[in-house]
Amino acid sequence: MKLIIELEDVSLRRGEQLILDRINWMVERGSCAAILGHNGSGKSTIARIVACHLWPTSGKVAVLGETFGEANLPELRHRIRLVQPAGPYDIDPSLTAREVVLTGFFGTLNLYDRVSEEQIAAAEEQLGRLGMSKFAGHTYATLSSGEKVRSLIARALVTKPELLLLDEPTAGLDLLAREQVLATVQRLAGQLTILMITHHVEELLPATSNVLLLRQGRVVARGSMEEVLTNENLSAAYDCAVQVRKSAGRFYAEVSPEAWKEIV
Repeated sequence: MKLIIELEDVSLRRGEQLILDRINWMVERGSCAAILGHNGSGKSTIARIVACHLWPTSGKVAVLGETFGEANLPELRHRIRLVQPAGPYDIDPSLTAREVVLTGFFGTLNLYDRVSEEQIAAAEEQLGRLGMSKFAGHTYATLSSGEKVRSLIARALVTKPELLLLDEPTAGLDLLAREQVLATVQRLAGQLTILMITHHVEELLPATSNVLLLRQGRVVARGSMEEVLTNENLSAAYDCAVQVRKSAGRFYAEVSPEAWKEIV
C-alpha cells in the first residue's frame, strides 16, 4: 500500500482555539477520498495543510511521500492542485475558458506569459476531457457556474498533478450543474488521487473509497462509505437525527420534518 496522505495526531491551534484535534488519517495513492462535515468542522483547514499552504501546530504530515519538516514545500506544491471555486480569489473574468486553463501553467489569476503551442494543445485536451471544448473561446464571465468549476478543474489538471483537492466544488450550483461537475470528477477517478471536501453526503462520488467524517475539528469516523455513513455517525456529526439511504452507489442523508422541532 502506497500512501499519498498521512496525518498522525495532527492538531492546529489559533490562539486559544483548537481548530483540529489529533487527526489521524491515511489515503492511498490513486484512490478517491473525501472529508465530510458541517461548516466549521475543520475540512478546509485539513485541505490547506494537505495542499502545503498551512503548517499544523503539532503532529506528523506526509504528502506524496514527503514529510513536513524535511520536504521542500514550494516544490511539493507543484505536484498538488487545490480547486476552491468559492475561495477568496477568482480568475480574471475577461479571460476565455482556454486562457483560464492556460493560467494553470503559471499559477496566476491572469495570463501574463507567452504560451507555447504545446501548452495550448494541452489546454484544449483538458477542456475536451471535461466536456468544455465548445466553451473554449467563451469568456469566464459568461460561463455558467458549473462551467466555471469545470474550467477551474481543467486548469488544475493541465500540469498533470499527482493529487487533486476539490474544496466544495459544487457549492452554490443548481441540480444540473452539480451533477455535471460530479459526473466530471467521477470520470477522473482512478487516473489520479482525488480528495473531495464537502458537507453534503449526496456529493460523495460512487468511486469514493475512504471518508473522514469530522465534527468540531475531531474525527467522528473514518473508513469506507458503508462504515462511515451510518445513521449514528451522521447524527453525531450534524447534531440532528439523520437517516441514511443508499441508491445506485450514492448515499443520501435525510432529516424528517418530525425532527425539526428538536433543532429549531
